[in-house]
Amino acid sequence: MTTPLLERRDVDFLLHTWLKAETLADRETVDAILDLSETLATEQFLPHFKRNDVEEPRLENGEVRICPAIGDALAQYAELGLFSAGFSEAEGGLALPYLVCAASFAFFAAANVATAAYPMLTVANARLIATFGDAAQFETFARPQIEGRWFGTMCLSEPQAGSSLADVRTKALPDGRDPLGDRYRLVGNKMWISGGDQDVSENIVHLVLAKTPLEDGSLPEGTAGISLFIVPKILLDGARNDVTVAGLNHKMGYRGTANCLLNFGERGGATGWMVGAPGQGLRQMFQMMNKARIGVGLGAAALGYRGYQLSVAYARERLQGRLVGQRSGPPVAIIEHPDVRRMLLQQKSYVEGALALCLYCARLVDTAERADDAALLGLLTPIAKTWPSEYGLAANDIAIQIHGGYGYTRDFDVEQLWRDNRLNPIHEGTTGIQAIDLVGRKILQDGSGLPVLGRRIEATVQAAGAVPDLDGHAAALSAAWRSMTDAIETLRAGEGRSAFDNATPFLWAFGHVVVAWLWLDQAVAAAMLGQSSAADRDLVDGKLRACRYFFECELPKAGLLLTFVASRSDVASGASTRIF
Repeated sequence: MTTPLLERRDVDFLLHTWLKAETLADRETVDAILDLSETLATEQFLPHFKRNDVEEPRLENGEVRICPAIGDALAQYAELGLFSAGFSEAEGGLALPYLVCAASFAFFAAANVATAAYPMLTVANARLIATFGDAAQFETFARPQIEGRWFGTMCLSEPQAGSSLADVRTKALPDGRDPLGDRYRLVGNKMWISGGDQDVSENIVHLVLAKTPLEDGSLPEGTAGISLFIVPKILLDGARNDVTVAGLNHKMGYRGTANCLLNFGERGGATGWMVGAPGQGLRQMFQMMNKARIGVGLGAAALGYRGYQLSVAYARERLQGRLVGQRSGPPVAIIEHPDVRRMLLQQKSYVEGALALCLYCARLVDTAERADDAALLGLLTPIAKTWPSEYGLAANDIAIQIHGGYGYTRDFDVEQLWRDNRLNPIHEGTTGIQAIDLVGRKILQDGSGLPVLGRRIEATVQAAGAVPDLDGHAAALSAAWRSMTDAIETLRAGEGRSAFDNATPFLWAFGHVVVAWLWLDQAVAAAMLGQSSAADRDLVDGKLRACRYFFECELPKAGLLLTFVASRSDVASGASTRIF
């Protein structure tokens, strides 16, 4: 029997009991989408999980070939309308809320994240064009992606620039105007392009960041001169655009996702059309990147979650040893050993907490027209990307430990899940970059999300204080938030760059406090659910026990980190480069 990808009753609890998804879509529709997603992921994505890892993309005569099963699975994904699910009916979609789309995607990421990466990028690409492009660009380039016939990419990084987008050197030379807008010829190189080429879609739409030259021919410095361009692999007349695959990056994980070095303009310039106004490229791309960051976090949570599911199944089946003090008798299932249960509980607290965080942020996307929700979403986005990436990976590490020697063999899935998830702390901005974003943009520059978060934490504290066995957690969360606000005042009092010296430890602490809040909020909902005679007692008890574990074993780590941040230590920033 196949181990479930995710615990469906947990997903239902998160969407219906906790996040009240019925205020966004009727339950019948939500459940039908989840049923469809779980079935398709299990029957079409999961079977080539291992094959994806072995049959890596290959470059043949300038064309990238990928595992054929990817194309078969994504054809089914398109036929069932899942590319279009989150778009309005006018755009050819099902008008589903992002919360439901995110929950749907989690099943596919858990089954086969390398295959799921293609629709994730495609949907984000089409969404950006729908938001910032004109009607002709939407009909020409976005609609075929919404239909699942064309796939999309985002082309930001360059070999010499990495994540420093101010240093991109790809240039766009004016080439007239046509019904699709201002046309340009692009020349440059783009690195780490997921889905940069493949042979399963009819076309590929690249969204490319580039700079238009100044009057003297030089490129503007910084990010202000960056614009966004639509560059298709195949032009509308059927001719091949001037986009060349210069090489493939062979990764430790996500091996089924073709990752390319692309050269634009080897034969004079790749044809592209500007999206919106000049110089707005980075602002436009950030819309795509922010949803992609939530998507990366969601994928990381799903990978960790599947590792946890496999750990539980293995721990129930694997007979080994006897309980301490027993010298005879048959061996017991390893789940009977307290240390194995400790590891399972640690995994559970990580993966269910990570999934809750991502779905909570997805819920905020749906209500972002409200100022408070938009502010809180902005504050939590770097957490939604980073915390699941770090702790979903930790859950995968524990999965290998629970499997023992079998865990690091290729016969079991947990080692591949770890390799796949190891990429996510780097995808869409490393942990360090997210920490700088959190401290700089979200706290020191803006800060509008902090009072919203404080009020919501206080509401949860008040609700939990009235629930037996949760009042102690409520007090602990309240104290942790006070320590957090004290540390933030220390950051604000810092001079110049010193506020960023310990940004990553601050991010770790902030993430733990946020996840503790979400665990306590879930626990309140579970306790209320438990009052019903029809309640699933195992679900309720599991939520309450995992919450207790997080507060007893994880939340105290935040206090140590915040003490370190508040000390303004220069142990790292003051270190001479000569000592390394």
